[in-house]
Amino acid sequence: MTDAADYRDPRGASPFGYGLHHVQLAIRPESEDTAREFYVDVLGMTEVPKPPELAKRGGLWLRTDALEIHLGVEPGLVPSKKAHPGILVADLDGLAAALEAAGHAVEWDGLFIGFRRCYARDPFGNRLEFLSPA
Repeated sequence: MTDAADYRDPRGASPFGYGLHHVQLAIRPESEDTAREFYVDVLGMTEVPKPPELAKRGGLWLRTDALEIHLGVEPGLVPSKKAHPGILVADLDGLAAALEAAGHAVEWDGLFIGFRRCYARDPFGNRLEFLSPA
């Protein structure tokens, strides 16, 4: 059994110098406006231009703070039930209230030692985990 301190320890270092640039999630074809309503209007992210060759494929790229999410078009999208990005949030209660006010259900989970967290789904069924140190 581990305790909460294990989750706050500095991460190890590999010889390769990893860092996360972005997470990609899938959206349905021609649903960019719906994605903007959720990711820009509700979550408060900023859309950034995709490189011209990639823009031809549809989808959109979003950034805010230390987070970047790419939304790629996937015909026949079947969202994963469990796979998700874990997104650190400074004001978890404020975000949960914004999600609920916009009609998006929030599911709280107290099982991650040392963190408060909740889950929500975007309009395409993608599961998003939002967490903050306890």
